[in-house]
Amino acid sequence: MILEALGSAVLGLVLAWAAAHRLPHRLPAVPLVYSTGIAGALFGDFVTHSALGPGSTLPSLLGAAIVSVASLSLLLRPTGRRLRRRSAPA
Repeated sequence: MILEALGSAVLGLVLAWAAAHRLPHRLPAVPLVYSTGIAGALFGDFVTHSALGPGSTLPSLLGAAIVSVASLSLLLRPTGRRLRRRSAPA
């Protein structure tokens, strides 16, 4: 269980590093990205481990990766393009 949690934290760290390396212009501060990646991976591991029970290491790591990527995607900002806002017709 400890190794599974450590593995999911490392997986979240790697995913956060990859996101911060590939999309630095679309993400907020780097410490926030790292902490979000790790926290998302640990939460995903916890939820998957709770749902499937002990002895399911690989699916738990897969769940950790999915939740980590999903939480990192919530940090993305739009690109430099300006969005036009149209007013609703009266």
